[in-house]
Amino acid sequence: MPRKIIPYNPKLKELAKKLRKNMTLGEVLLWNELKQKKMLGFDFDRQKPIDNYIVDFYCKDLQLAIEVDGDSHNFEEVDEKDVVRQQKLESLGVQFLRFDDIETKRDMNNVLRTIEVWITKNSPPRRG
Repeated sequence: MPRKIIPYNPKLKELAKKLRKNMTLGEVLLWNELKQKKMLGFDFDRQKPIDNYIVDFYCKDLQLAIEVDGDSHNFEEVDEKDVVRQQKLESLGVQFLRFDDIETKRDMNNVLRTIEVWITKNSPPRRG
């Protein structure tokens, strides 16, 4: 099945680059576990523009966004904006996993297990 391409606002590229340079500790720790296809062979991007938003981590093959909440870059971005953003992206077929920043720092094994279980239940059969 061909991968669904979701367009993004090119104006977000610069901000995404900035966010990659200023990741929170929780995001850095999780990125170390997701990069280089370490998560069951799936390719994740960090600070990925999708539509008019940027998600912390995204796997296009799974259409899975992973967000690390709390200890935010921008404290004005409160829950309501996150809900609207998530609903919009879900309407485009993106699914979400959310973790607390503290959880990524204190209990990474549980975070990774949760992601693995999600992928195992939701991933399309692999070809090849």
